[in-house]
Amino acid sequence: MFRQIAISCLLTAMALPAVAHTRPHYGGTLRVEVEGDPWQRPGGLARQLVLDGLTATSVDGNVRPALAVEWKPENDNHRWQFKLRSDVHFHNGTLVSSTNVVAALTAICGAGCPWTTVRAVGSSVIFLSDAPLPSLPELLATDEYRIALSGAEDGALPAGSIGTGPFQFVSFSNGVLLLAANDNCWQGRPFLDSVEIHAHRSIHDQWLDLSVGRADLVEVPAEQLRHAHEQRLNVVVSGPASLLALTVSDTGVLSNANLRASIAYAIDRSALSNVIFQKQGEITGSLLPAELTGYSFLFSTERDLNKAHELRGGASSQQLTIVAEGGPEMQLAAQRMALNLRDAGFNIQVASSGAAQHVDITLRKIALESSEPGPALELMLRKAGSPAPVLEQTPASLYKIERQILDAHMVIPLLYLPCAYGVGGRVRDLRLRADGSPLLAGASLEDAP
Repeated sequence: MFRQIAISCLLTAMALPAVAHTRPHYGGTLRVEVEGDPWQRPGGLARQLVLDGLTATSVDGNVRPALAVEWKPENDNHRWQFKLRSDVHFHNGTLVSSTNVVAALTAICGAGCPWTTVRAVGSSVIFLSDAPLPSLPELLATDEYRIALSGAEDGALPAGSIGTGPFQFVSFSNGVLLLAANDNCWQGRPFLDSVEIHAHRSIHDQWLDLSVGRADLVEVPAEQLRHAHEQRLNVVVSGPASLLALTVSDTGVLSNANLRASIAYAIDRSALSNVIFQKQGEITGSLLPAELTGYSFLFSTERDLNKAHELRGGASSQQLTIVAEGGPEMQLAAQRMALNLRDAGFNIQVASSGAAQHVDITLRKIALESSEPGPALELMLRKAGSPAPVLEQTPASLYKIERQILDAHMVIPLLYLPCAYGVGGRVRDLRLRADGSPLLAGASLEDAP
């Protein structure tokens, strides 16, 4: 009996260090490096840490309550009522009310909002729309509609930096943004004491800093995932998180539907995937990934140069312009597609974003922001510039909507890409959202005091 007790105590003692090793620690500063601007809208990492929306997206991609605790549609999705969470304060102590939420939403999009009217009624925010908005809860969970305290900046703070999120603004100097834990966050205090974000760092410098312990979290572009594994970086990778797609103008020479179709047939997706993105992208001819719908295979992904020539026919050789939104890999991808289009007889030039006076074709990434097929499709169509309400959620109805949109060839899907990050050895419990962004509020540091 005594031997059994002794063995039991020994096993318990051996297990305790393992438990202590995995238990989250409070404290410490997480050091993050990014290529872009952490305040950029949408998608800036600082915005995700500082600001909340009325709703939010969980790790599995489903919509959940945030500043709003409940909501309900009325009048066939033409009217929505969102009830606000009580006793929530902005970082400066201002109470969150329906009035300042409406002011924030109006400041975001003004007359270009998806809804017709938004107004404050007691502790609720009411949305009215001439067209049905069946996916409004999912729409409000996107980064575009995070709530900042409008009109509260004093000149020392970046615009829109006062929110209700798990971290609050401290300083932004010499490209280094410092955020401190919000002790009174409605979601509970984060484990980290602070997050330090170094902006405008090249991928090479990010990886170097990670290797010598000067960074804890760095970016790994999809086209460099293989190289990251060869460098033995500890990498976390999301599933399909963003759609690489062309959006094509329907004005000028491209008002000719056959010319737009010719562009779609001329693109070599396989070369794009193999050469530029190093086989890390999932080739697609549909707007939604295969795992959400099951019908992606019904959309062709094959290049047909003969068909491209046939559709172009003797159409004008007027010069077209293609631009790419994003970094160097997007510019390379645009140049590769320009070669494809020249093979089909198009006269096309690649211009830098913002420099071209007229843009005919744009290469962009569109985030997949829901794991529900209907809302995911509607959100994607809005971002692609072809908004259409998705009223029915059956695979057949979703396929029909996709077919109608894609047959117009104003949106041309190319690849689905993952998001990836290199993670330092002291970081624990880092998870990624469905859109690939990191959930830093739940992360902790192993060596935190």
